[in-house]
Amino acid sequence: MTEYLLRLLILVPLVGGLAYGSLWLWKRVQLGLPAHRPVNKPAHVVDVLTLGTSGKLAVVAFGGKTLLIAASRQGITLISEGPVDDGDFIDA
Repeated sequence: MTEYLLRLLILVPLVGGLAYGSLWLWKRVQLGLPAHRPVNKPAHVVDVLTLGTSGKLAVVAFGGKTLLIAASRQGITLISEGPVDDGDFIDA
């Protein structure tokens, strides 16, 4: 019984730490929006919409234009482009 409790006291925090560490790592590496708009970069992501498990629809501002881009495992496709609307950007 003592051996069981000793193993339990060692393995439960170890498994919990591994779960917490893997969730933290997943949050750090997943693709998402930046917290604030970069000031000196020529291109930035305005918004991203996930389409199922393998596709994303992204709005990117670049060179005075707003680009609607579809990204999937097969590649990246430009769907539409238009002028930049300053109302689209929310400064954090």
